Amino acid sequence: MNHGYSQFCPVAKATELLCERWTLIVIRELVAGGRHFNELRRGLPRMSPTLLARRLRQLVEYGVVTKHPERGGQQAYALTQSGLELAPLIEALGIWGHRWVGSRLQDGDLDAGLLMWDIRRGVDGSCMPEGRIVVTVELHDAPEGMRQWWLVCDDGAVDLCLEDPGHEVDILVQSPLRVLTEVWVCHTSLQSALDSGALRVLGSEALTRVFSRWFVGSSIARAGAASLLTNPIAA
Repeated sequence: MNHGYSQFCPVAKATELLCERWTLIVIRELVAGGRHFNELRRGLPRMSPTLLARRLRQLVEYGVVTKHPERGGQQAYALTQSGLELAPLIEALGIWGHRWVGSRLQDGDLDAGLLMWDIRRGVDGSCMPEGRIVVTVELHDAPEGMRQWWLVCDDGAVDLCLEDPGHEVDILVQSPLRVLTEVWVCHTSLQSALDSGALRVLGSEALTRVFSRWFVGSSIARAGAASLLTNPIAA
């Protein structure tokens, strides 16, 4: 870690560990259910593997995270009691960020891979009919090689593919990257994006009707949006 604040205050001591670059974002991924190194990297695409390994070592050293081997030699990470007690802090930061700074999305904040990974783990697979449902997402202005994605929902479990899995497509979603991002983080409602024509959802009437219950938005963003309804910002 960097040099501390040389203060006895518990806030200072906590921030010496938690406020190093990327640390809270790593904890966010663990709170979201990430367990393995490569899985964590999917949610941290712009963090170097070396820095991720260093931050995980620090969190293990301070008892925030445990690390244990699984069959096949793969290492698994999990939050300890100390780490789990940070979950409300992560949610509170997310709600505050949604209320006060989240609307300031810059072009550099947009990331097709991160968006689709968050969608994959955030959609409500239980809303889809039984059996396999394939959703193709076309982001026409994303970088080349990141413009077409497939979400395969099979009896509630959702998998994400960047290559065509070879199944018949049931729902086609077409959107600019920014529009789909803003819908996912609850800056724009799905209905308003559909009404404006900026986002299109094509498929059978039965499946497109259930899409809005399936595509619910980021859990932290939903909490932030709910807080604006219950506690509006004064003009």
